[in-house]
Amino acid sequence: MTRDEILKIIEEEKIHFFRLQFVDILGHMKNVAIPRSQIEKALDGQIMFDGSSIDGFVSINESDMYLKPDYDSFVVLPWRNKDGVAAARIICDVAKADGSPFEGCPRQNLKRVLAEAQKMGFTMNVGTECEFFLFERDECGNPTICTQDKAGYFSVDPDDYGIDCRREIIETLESMGYEIEASHHEVAEGQHEINFKYADAVTAADNTITFKWVVKTIAKKYGLHATFMPKPVFGINGSGMHTNQSLFHLDGRNAFFDESDPLQLSKTAYQYIAGIAKNARAFAAVTNPLVNSYKRLVPGYEAPVYVAWSASNRSALMRIPASRGQGTRVEVRCPDPTCNPYLAFAMMLSAGLDGVKNDLTPPPSTDLNIYKMTDRQKRAAKIKNMPASLQEALVEFKKNPLSRAALGDHIFENYLSAKEAEWDAFRIAVTDWERETYLAVY
Repeated sequence: MTRDEILKIIEEEKIHFFRLQFVDILGHMKNVAIPRSQIEKALDGQIMFDGSSIDGFVSINESDMYLKPDYDSFVVLPWRNKDGVAAARIICDVAKADGSPFEGCPRQNLKRVLAEAQKMGFTMNVGTECEFFLFERDECGNPTICTQDKAGYFSVDPDDYGIDCRREIIETLESMGYEIEASHHEVAEGQHEINFKYADAVTAADNTITFKWVVKTIAKKYGLHATFMPKPVFGINGSGMHTNQSLFHLDGRNAFFDESDPLQLSKTAYQYIAGIAKNARAFAAVTNPLVNSYKRLVPGYEAPVYVAWSASNRSALMRIPASRGQGTRVEVRCPDPTCNPYLAFAMMLSAGLDGVKNDLTPPPSTDLNIYKMTDRQKRAAKIKNMPASLQEALVEFKKNPLSRAALGDHIFENYLSAKEAEWDAFRIAVTDWERETYLAVY
């Protein structure tokens, strides 16, 4: 999309308010709202903001930063048309006062890693599958973990209590240009999934951030609270963000496909799988960023706990979906939807490219149900566990040089600092479980 095309839409749609959006290091969406009179200035990248007010960005003595819009991310907001007056948004890269890219901008960092892939002759396509829960709100409007939904996996009406909300989410996304491939009720009560078409890595990250925003916005309209928290309720399945990824040659051919191989996977695909396996324990701190993330990564709830791969086995970290040709891809199943997708994609791409650069060979495919394998069998198959806590993940994150290389010094240091503080806050907290277990006994 061009600047002139955007200005034409703004005039035709009577857009009076414009949101300039970006994400911070932890993946939280931020925005600056401007009136119609400032839109042309915004499209020229001349809107300035105080970067020192964003956690992990810059100090107060270097706070002036610019928002550089990506014209292709411009979209009119369907739910914001009131009395004939509309609003729109555009996603921005963050630049320093001198106009150079800000190394702490997650979107800019992903572009940097993609540029390294391009030097090797590759681009990256990604498709995410974000699961979420729809819960009721209390009389004060606060979120609960209650739901009248009694449906299960792939259920149909009338048990699917959130069907109307999910339908409007899909209609809203389609009106914003998303190509929705499927939607369905997930395993747990109140849990849903909507799948949209893959895209290049930057666009896919933009889409994931936008998707979460739309889901929360429409859910609120229905008096519901949408949460992407990985494990909001004990004893039922948590929410993941399975991430389908593939490398393409610069001429548009899928670099993971080789018709002559028994699994129709190329040498590049096997190397990429090996790189993911080698670095998975380190990138978990980014793909699974919360204390709560590791309540999901436990056996028995379909979440991947073991570093392994298979053409069909859903108990493995990596699965190779059946589609071949241009659809050949690796599905990495550990990420959850609270991750910053720009950082998660940068980490996983760097991990896979590590395998390609160093001609790594993956371990043999594991086609057994790993949950039922004995410890002895897992050791024989050289299957490692994913980290069991955020603390363990951070230890792996710190000691693997790929982490700093994939995120850059600024993001690495600030992300690590924020997550170590989060773990420390959890470590010293006294929980309801502790009181219920110990208070009357000791």
